[in-house]
Amino acid sequence: MKRLIFAGTLLLASGTASLADGLFWVVGNRATGKCNIVTSNPVIFGDVWFGDGPYKSKADAKLARSTIRACPAPTPDEEKDEDSTN
Repeated sequence: MKRLIFAGTLLLASGTASLADGLFWVVGNRATGKCNIVTSNPVIFGDVWFGDGPYKSKADAKLARSTIRACPAPTPDEEKDEDSTN
């Protein structure tokens, strides 16, 4: 019975970790005064003052970032750099 419970717990833990793959969050960075799109669930501490998400695609995260009042509009150069890194 203990083996079955252990196997179920292991299966559940690995399943939830794989669900986070391919998701995006919008994160406000106090140090830079910008909002970034990241691929890992943010920890709200220190310079990170908010995190919004998860979103299923980067396009959804960009749309959400444009609607958040605390996020300044990214410059065209920043958008180009962001698109080339991902």
